[in-house]
Amino acid sequence: MKAGVNERRPDIESKPSYLMTNRRMPLRTLRLLLLSTAIVILGVVKTRAGGPVVWETDSRAQLMSGESHGVSVTDTGALMLAPKFTQVFDTEQAYVWSSAADASGNVYLGTGHDGRIFRVGADGRGALLYDAAELDVTALVVGRDGALYAGTSPDGKVYRITSDGKAEVYFDPPDKYIWSLALLPDGALAVGTGDTGKLYRVSAAGAKPETALLIDTNETHIISLTVDGQGNLLAGTDPGGLVLRVSPQGKAFALFDSPLREVHALSLAADGSLYALALSDAATSPRAAATTSTTTVSSSTSGGTVTGTVTTDDGAAQAVALAAQQQAAARSRNELNGARSAVFRIAPDGGSDVLWSSQTVTAFSVAAAPRGGGVLVGTSDKGRIYSVTDDGRDTLLLQSSEDQISSFVVRGSDVFAASSNQGKLFRLGAEQSAEGTYESPVRDAKFVASWGRVWWRGRGQVELQTRTGNTERPDMTWSDWSAPYRDPSGAGVTSPRARFIQWRAVLRPAGGTDPRIEYVNLSYLPRNVAPEVLQIQVLPVGIALQSAVQVQVDPNIEASGLDPSLIGPQVQIPPRRTFLRGAVSLQWQAEDRNGDQLLYSVYYRSVGETTFHLLKENLRDNFFSVDGAALGDGSYVFKVVASDAPENSLGQALTGERVSEPVDVDSTPPVVRAEGQPQVGADGRARVRFTVDDGSGRVRRADVSVDSGEWRTVFPEDGIADGPRESYALELPLEGAGEHTISLRAIDGSGNVSSARIVVRR
Repeated sequence: MKAGVNERRPDIESKPSYLMTNRRMPLRTLRLLLLSTAIVILGVVKTRAGGPVVWETDSRAQLMSGESHGVSVTDTGALMLAPKFTQVFDTEQAYVWSSAADASGNVYLGTGHDGRIFRVGADGRGALLYDAAELDVTALVVGRDGALYAGTSPDGKVYRITSDGKAEVYFDPPDKYIWSLALLPDGALAVGTGDTGKLYRVSAAGAKPETALLIDTNETHIISLTVDGQGNLLAGTDPGGLVLRVSPQGKAFALFDSPLREVHALSLAADGSLYALALSDAATSPRAAATTSTTTVSSSTSGGTVTGTVTTDDGAAQAVALAAQQQAAARSRNELNGARSAVFRIAPDGGSDVLWSSQTVTAFSVAAAPRGGGVLVGTSDKGRIYSVTDDGRDTLLLQSSEDQISSFVVRGSDVFAASSNQGKLFRLGAEQSAEGTYESPVRDAKFVASWGRVWWRGRGQVELQTRTGNTERPDMTWSDWSAPYRDPSGAGVTSPRARFIQWRAVLRPAGGTDPRIEYVNLSYLPRNVAPEVLQIQVLPVGIALQSAVQVQVDPNIEASGLDPSLIGPQVQIPPRRTFLRGAVSLQWQAEDRNGDQLLYSVYYRSVGETTFHLLKENLRDNFFSVDGAALGDGSYVFKVVASDAPENSLGQALTGERVSEPVDVDSTPPVVRAEGQPQVGADGRARVRFTVDDGSGRVRRADVSVDSGEWRTVFPEDGIADGPRESYALELPLEGAGEHTISLRAIDGSGNVSSARIVVRR
C-alpha cells in the first residue's frame, strides 16, 4: 500500500530549505489564495462634499477587482462575453501538477499529493489510470509508442504506463526530483531534474532503456522543457532564470537570460517563437516583502504543459487608493523591478520582448494561442486566464471557478486548462458563452445612503441589477438582486437604503450583436452625519493668531460642481502666532465624516453663568483670538459650534459642539507698593521692602533694577512667586554716595506688568 501524505512528510522535510519553500505547498495555503488579490477602491467623483456621490467604474483597473463569470475584460476596460469555458472532469484531488494529450484525444492529468494519474477521454469521461508510490506526478509526456511517461517527485522516477494502466519504472536517476519531460524527434525521452540540474536522454533501444547524461548544468533545477523544430531541447532553469538551447549532442547555448530567477514554463508557437514564463524571488520566496510565497513545478512538452504552483498569503491585501492602483496599472510591462512574474517572447532570430508582467499576480502556465498569434497565461489571480497579443495587449479572457490555472494542454485547435484547488479539467472553446455575468466590487458608502440612478454605455442585450446590505460582504442578510435595469441612459436604483451596494451586469448575444459595456456610473447620497469638534486648545494669554496667506482655490472649480481636491491637494497653511498683550486665542480640531465644508461659531460665558454669548459666527478658520480686556477679568468657558450648512440643503444641516475647560482672563496689572522706610547700612547696602497684590490673578515673577540698570529676578520672602500677594525684602548694594533709585517690576500670570520705585540716599 502506498504511504500516505503524513507518512511521507519526514521525507519532504529532509529536503534542503530552498526546495521546501519553493517546491512544496501546505494545504492551508491554497485556501488563502484568493486573499492575495489586492482589494481595490473604485473611482469617485463628488459633485460637492455634501452632494451626491457618483461611483464611476470606467477603467480596466477598476473592473479587475470584480468577479466575472463568462465575461472578458479588455485592455481598454470594456466588458464582453468570454469564450465558452466548461468543466470536463473533476479529479477530486487538490492539485493538478502536469498534463498531456495523446493522438486519440485522451488528456492525462498528474496530481498531488496522492500521486495519481487520471485519463480523460474525448467524451469527457475520466478515470484513475495509475496510482504512483510518490507524492506528486510532476511531469507527463506521451511517447511515440502511445505509452504515457510520468515523472514523479520526490525520490524522482520516470514510469512507463500502458493504456491498460500497467506501469514499470522506466528510469530511476539518483536525482531527487523529476521536474520536466520532453519527447525528442527520434522517440527518446529527455528528462530534466533537480536538485542537481541535470538533463538526461533515455531511449528504448532493446529490452532495457539506454540512459545517457546529456548535460550537467550549473543550475539547481531544470524546471521546463520543450523541443524546437530543429530537434533541439529548450530548457528553463532555476535559479539562474536561463533558457538553454541544447543540441542532440549535448552542446548548450544560452538562448535567453531572464532578469527573474526561474523560467517556470515554456511554450513553442507555430512561427518558431518561444514564450517563456519567468518567476521572481517575490513569487518563489517566503521571505519576499509581500506576504505571498509561491511553490512552482512546471514542464512544457510536445503534448502539453506541466505546471504546479501554490500561493501562501498571510492576510488579505490592504485596500489601496485609486491613484496608486492606476499608477500600478500604467506601469510599463518592461519595468520588471518588483515584478512577481513575466512572460517573454523570444523570436526565432533570438530577439526578446516582455509581453506581460505583474507586480501582484503570479502566473502559473503559458500556452501559445492555437487560433492566431499571442499567448494564453494562467494565473493564481482568481484562477484567471489572460490572452496576450504579441504586441503586449492583454485581455482578461475569463475567470474560472477555481483558485488557479496550473497547466494548459493544446491539442490542435482545442485548448484544455487544468486547475488546482480543486484539481479539475476545463475546455476552452472557440465559441462564445451563451450568457455572462459580471459582479462589481462592493461599494462602501460609509453611511446608510439613498440611491439615485444607474447608467452605462454599451451595446447589445445588457441588463444591470443591484443589491444592497449593511455587512461588508454580501450574505443572506443582503437584499435580493433587483429587477433588471434595461435603459442605459439611466434608471432609478430600487434596492433598499443601506451602507453597501453592488451591481451586476448580465450580457447575452442577441440579433447578431455582441453585447458590450464600457462604463457604469451609479449615484448615491450618504446620510448626513453631524460634524464633531474633537478638541479645543486655549493658548497662553498674550499669544494672538493671524491668518496666513492661503493659496486661493479657483472659484470656477466649485461653481462647476467638482470637488477641488480632484484638481490638486489643497494645502492649508497654519495661522501665524504673534504677541498681543491680553489676547486669548483658541484653536480647535473638527471633522465631518461626510467631508462637508464647515462653518464655526464661537461663544463664551462666565463660570457660574448658564447662558452662552456669541463672540463670532460664520468662521471658516479653525481658530479665533479675542482681546481679554473686552471680556473683563474672570474665569470663562468657550464653546465652538461646527455646522455643515454650506454643503447641505436648507433644513438638512447638522451641528456639533464642544466646550473648553475654564480659562482665567486677567487684564488688570498687579499693584506694587513700597513698604516702610528704606534703610542703608554702614556697608553701603540698602534694605527695602515691597508688596505686590494681584486682585484677579497670581503673581508670576518680579524683577529689580538699581539706578535704571539691568533687571534682575528676585524671589519673594516665601521663596516662590505663586500667590495673589507676595512680599519682597531686598538687600541691594549701592555704588557711591548720593541718591539712588530702586525699581521693582511685577508680572502676573496673564502677562500684565506693573512697577513701583523708591529713592534712597547713601
